[in-house]
Amino acid sequence: MKITVSTEISAPITEIWKRYTSPEDIKAWNAASADWHTTASTVDLKVGGKFCSRMEAKDSSFGFDFEGVYTAIDEPNLIEYEFGGRNCRVEFMEGNNRVTVTVTFDAEEIHSEDEQREGWQSILDNFCRHVTARQSILQTPPAS
Repeated sequence: MKITVSTEISAPITEIWKRYTSPEDIKAWNAASADWHTTASTVDLKVGGKFCSRMEAKDSSFGFDFEGVYTAIDEPNLIEYEFGGRNCRVEFMEGNNRVTVTVTFDAEEIHSEDEQREGWQSILDNFCRHVTARQSILQTPPAS
């Protein structure tokens, strides 16, 4: 079964792509809830390149590596990757002064469809907030 989540962001597609693929940015937005965080991230953004995000509970009670291999890259429109025998497709579509980011992934069997959808949507919502905040900083004129 495939699950799809999406968000719309008011920012240039090149900025959105940069924030989605930068290890430092990934550490800032990649968490499904406030009690989790990403402590390390590596990205080798090319077909056959590997990525890894170390995700941990903030109380250090649990952690895991979310890792995989890129299978398709079409900058700034598409990223596809394989992770643990599952696949994911991330699309960046421009329109109406916004970019829609859509993530479609193979479901796993441990958590319910709703739990998976909520978790991945929460991460994508964090990404949207991160990009929006970065855009505000970039657009704020310096104090005189």
